[in-house]
Amino acid sequence: MAVSSDLQPPKVRWDLTALFSGIEDPKIEETWTKALAIADHFAGTYRGKINTSSLTAATLASALKELEALYNEVAKPLGFSGLLFATDSSDAKIGAFMQKQQERGTELSVKLMFFDLELQAAPHDLIEPLLADAELANYVHYIRATRVYSPYRLSESEEIVLEETSNTGSRAWVRLFEEVTANHVFKLVRPGKTEAEDMTEQEVLTLLRDADRDVRQAAADSLSSGLAELQRVLTFTYNNLLQDKSVEDRLRGFEYPEKSRHLSNELEKETVDLVIRKCRENYHLVSRFYKVKREILGLPELTHIDRYAPLFAIEEMVPWEQAQKIVLDAFCGFSSTLEAKAAEFFDKNWIDAEPRKGKRGGAFCSYNTPDTHPVVFQSYLNRMDDVMTLAHELGHGVHASLSREQTYFNFHGTLPLAELASTFGEMLVFESLVKEASLKDRLALYADKIEGVFATVFRQAAMFSFEQRAHAARRSDGELSSEAFGNIWQEEIQAMFGDSVTIGEQHRSWWSYVGHFIFAPFYVYAYSFGELLVLSLYQMAKAEGPSFATKYVDLLRLGGSLFPQELMATVNVDLNDEAFWQGGLNAMESLVSEFEKIWAEYSQS
Repeated sequence: MAVSSDLQPPKVRWDLTALFSGIEDPKIEETWTKALAIADHFAGTYRGKINTSSLTAATLASALKELEALYNEVAKPLGFSGLLFATDSSDAKIGAFMQKQQERGTELSVKLMFFDLELQAAPHDLIEPLLADAELANYVHYIRATRVYSPYRLSESEEIVLEETSNTGSRAWVRLFEEVTANHVFKLVRPGKTEAEDMTEQEVLTLLRDADRDVRQAAADSLSSGLAELQRVLTFTYNNLLQDKSVEDRLRGFEYPEKSRHLSNELEKETVDLVIRKCRENYHLVSRFYKVKREILGLPELTHIDRYAPLFAIEEMVPWEQAQKIVLDAFCGFSSTLEAKAAEFFDKNWIDAEPRKGKRGGAFCSYNTPDTHPVVFQSYLNRMDDVMTLAHELGHGVHASLSREQTYFNFHGTLPLAELASTFGEMLVFESLVKEASLKDRLALYADKIEGVFATVFRQAAMFSFEQRAHAARRSDGELSSEAFGNIWQEEIQAMFGDSVTIGEQHRSWWSYVGHFIFAPFYVYAYSFGELLVLSLYQMAKAEGPSFATKYVDLLRLGGSLFPQELMATVNVDLNDEAFWQGGLNAMESLVSEFEKIWAEYSQS
């Protein structure tokens, strides 16, 4: 169903009243007042009682239950402020509100810091026997995950200093990045026009997918010139965050920059290195696909402005109501449980989809807390790739809803497995669309899907390599210039494309708008990990049939209650099995082969 290109985006905003009614809600201050009093009492009760030979399972279980309940409550004002800021970073009151919540969070953290430090310091022979006690059954994973950091803990006074200074240190730099990028006005001069249009970063990025190559070039010009205006601030911000991490890594004794991310992801270095190595070994699939795409587009050369070019001049516009039906029908075809959980997001206004000034770019699902509900964030611009983004984030949302059966400490899985349900959701929608599509539409759908998979697997692996090199260079060479970052960026992205796409000079600054580099160092490999995992898992699902759906839903219900290896073992997956990861890459090769086959058939018709 083709729709006019002047179709307006949906006026869809989320309802956050399960958290608070607004920044003036008195419950916010009440939450903090009560929480700080509870924290004082908690410290008076348990300080010095954890790292002691007299510790019992009952004492530890009681402490963890109290702590978990406390964290569940303070997560609400902290999360609420972040959600408000994401939708309007231009409002100074919201920015100040978020800063206040972070500062109150720090105040609380300082009071409670002793607990994890004592738990980490307690001898192995003291803690391990207690874990067999039924009273601690719900907290075994939390205890073991916390104790992984034992070799890297500092003294309590040192930890307090780091926490106290973070609000004017790393967190302040992150906020600066988000404010300047979300509120910067990008000037776009369309082909044949002389007057510039004011656009947001997200709107400019969307035009890089326009069917008109001249429009894509204009978008690239706008993005690069806009980033040039911000380059001094963005480069200085990144340099400071790199150095901040270097200092903390040195103080804690982390052996290499990504070590802390591996610990938080609960993955071994060998597992991550295996996945990234397999990605790099299969970069040839990227060249293979883009050489066919160049033939279809009839261009002598593809450049950075052609990576996401649609194959055909007319692109279908998808209104919000149609996107809702597409996603829910696809989810229902696999599992009625998935469909029911996803439908809640539409029925109960748990989605913010309206594009507007001050709203940050990107998309996410916020899990919030088990006793409230998750919410989804995106800017829906009526394009088919927005439908896939919706499917992706609703996959997260379904995962979050199902894992609400867990308590707060076991609620949210680690990042790599957090991508499990989102990517699975995309695959369900893709296969549903392909079944009903004409030959021409199937060609376009396969192209979009392959480009999405490449962006998630190979591009994120290249970005991980960029981060590794950027962190290493900052530590060895000191503060880096924009040009130095640009050189690393160009080399890593070009390596992914080989000789199939020429990454032009104006692309050199595009590292600087990637938020993950700023607020979550080394986050990006989770996307490669999650996509490959799902591609392989999806093949298992098709081979097994309907019975797999029950196993899959049960896996999602477990949330983060187990380590990734243990979670995936419930569906008979070994994360250190190279053959398993190759299965995901084989699925990617099958997508490319099918694309080539459809093109051969279409070009001869």
